[in-house]
Amino acid sequence: EVQLVESGGGLVQPGGSLRLSCVVSGFTFDDYAMSWVQQAPGKGLEWVSTINWSGRITYYAESMKGRFTISRDNAKNTLYLQMNSLKSEDTAVYYCAKGQNSYGSSTGDYDYRGQGTQVTVSS
Repeated sequence: EVQLVESGGGLVQPGGSLRLSCVVSGFTFDDYAMSWVQQAPGKGLEWVSTINWSGRITYYAESMKGRFTISRDNAKNTLYLQMNSLKSEDTAVYYCAKGQNSYGSSTGDYDYRGQGTQVTVSS
């Protein structure tokens, strides 16, 4: 059974930082690209970032470039999202998602996602 469990969300002030983690099981982690997607209040799911199987190739949504960093530790079956310079518009539920192939793309296609972790940016 594929499982993706996110953690690390919370309440942070504008300009602050958070690091999200996602521990996965039920599939061979380093065979697949991985992504983060978000769902802001009242909006649909939006792609945030994708990383290929090795971690050497990354893709970001334009509004996240320079502020967010996606990474992975294949030995620990864990995906990360370092979020810096957070803005109120980053408030959303963030989901970890399993890619459909090893190389990924800027469309962030996925077939499974976790239950999400809430990130709230507010003063």
